[in-house]
Amino acid sequence: MTQSDALNYPYSSQRMVTYGRKGMVATSQPLSAQAGLDIMKKGGNAIDAAIATAACLTVVEPTSNGIGGDAFALVWTKNKLHGLNASGPAPQNISIEKLKEQGIEDLPKFGWTPVTVPGAPAAWAELSQKFGKLPLSETLAPAVNYAKEGFPLSPVLSYYWEKAAKNFGEILDHDMFQSWFDTFAPGGRAPKAGEIWKSPGHAETLKAIGETNAESFYKGDLADAIDAFSQKYGGYLRKEDLERFEPEWVTPVSVNYRGYDVWEIPPNGQGLVALMALNTLKNDTFSVRENEETYHKQIEAIKLAFADGEKYITDPDYMSRKTEDLLSDAYGEKRRELIGDEAIQPEAGDPSSSGTVYLSTADGEGNMVSFIQSNYMGFGSGLVVPETGISLQNRGHNFSLDPAHDNALKAGKRPFHTIIPGFLTKGNHAVGPFGVMGGFMQPQGHLQMVMNTVDFGLNPQAALDAPRWQWMKDKQVLVESSVPAHIVHALEARGHDVKLTHISGSFGRGQIIWRDPVTGVLCGGTEARTDGAIAVY
Repeated sequence: MTQSDALNYPYSSQRMVTYGRKGMVATSQPLSAQAGLDIMKKGGNAIDAAIATAACLTVVEPTSNGIGGDAFALVWTKNKLHGLNASGPAPQNISIEKLKEQGIEDLPKFGWTPVTVPGAPAAWAELSQKFGKLPLSETLAPAVNYAKEGFPLSPVLSYYWEKAAKNFGEILDHDMFQSWFDTFAPGGRAPKAGEIWKSPGHAETLKAIGETNAESFYKGDLADAIDAFSQKYGGYLRKEDLERFEPEWVTPVSVNYRGYDVWEIPPNGQGLVALMALNTLKNDTFSVRENEETYHKQIEAIKLAFADGEKYITDPDYMSRKTEDLLSDAYGEKRRELIGDEAIQPEAGDPSSSGTVYLSTADGEGNMVSFIQSNYMGFGSGLVVPETGISLQNRGHNFSLDPAHDNALKAGKRPFHTIIPGFLTKGNHAVGPFGVMGGFMQPQGHLQMVMNTVDFGLNPQAALDAPRWQWMKDKQVLVESSVPAHIVHALEARGHDVKLTHISGSFGRGQIIWRDPVTGVLCGGTEARTDGAIAVY
């Protein structure tokens, strides 16, 4: 089978919603979904399954995440929702002054400068210790096996892998990046769809993380390897930064939208953007999805929310405005007053005066997990710690080098973060986890998923299949080619700068699992824009 065959589908197809009762895993890769389900069948719960799935995704979808990335989770267990922030801070040795002395005026995307402390391995260990039933070594075993024995690439994965390899080959010419090419482009090219790829170093790293509950990564041999690699090429990250890192249990934040509570991780994540947009629209009435008024108001609300998010969201210790003020009814109404018939140029408001891989899991006991992890921009920084498979994130690129900005770079500070898991409840019952990966598309995807469900009554699969829009900047809006033409024309008449695209990758890749509170039946949808799959029993 050639790569073109794997990516060529001349006939339309339809994916049905999936039902189950004892366990369900929804994610972007079939092998990782099955690994999570296998862990449940071995006696693990939804939390164990989430860890297994997440670890597998670092192997079977390295184009979007890695061992050297960050993670966030929302965990529903025993009728309570818990939030985990496992995003790492900037190294203690970095500063705006040091970068400017080197002539750096804008944070680069690649190399050591944008590398922050990886949080994903600590997230796996913390979730396992607090809520898991099985040892971490057992939940990581499927990922170890895939890295050691290899796996055949899926179609969409191969497309983005080849695209990244071509891009890196053109722009990454320093020898610090050689390990990335040795790991992900063996033989001088990216593997193709259906070809086997393996990473023995990745396998050994995952095995060590599992056997030591991630201690090896933060305090042992792996930490030493990261430190040595950083020092060799003038990086700022040190073993001391890894040693002092701990993930943080946080209280999720929410807004009530038409009787449903929509939950997100609080800042430094951008989940607040989705909540602000929903809070702005909650008193409007939406009865028809494919309607110009619906699209217009959604776009205007997300624009205003992003303007606030880009100005205020960062490590909560450094925010000049409080989360509760940004989510207040009064501020939501104030922002709603700005939405008229025409597209506006968004600006941040002041409440004080009035955007990876995503997965969902659920088990028969009622436990549910919304989990997301990322290296940020595809493969991240372009750095792979030699012989370890540890692909390091470039999350620090989100910092501002303006000292007066809330999100200004500072040692030990966590940056504005794009990856956000979502969760929906009604009354005292869990409806379930949902999420949409994809940089700054994520809160826009959350808004659309929630409204597809609550306002328009779509099942999880239909909610994911529906055409999407994406606000880019100013008045620019990107829409999928499946958006009806009359809506595109109507939006243009309102002043939106609309562009259509047939490439769906930038519109995010989502997963949803809803649970019937009476029967316990699970209902799931997965993303048709990627190699999405649901494993269920």
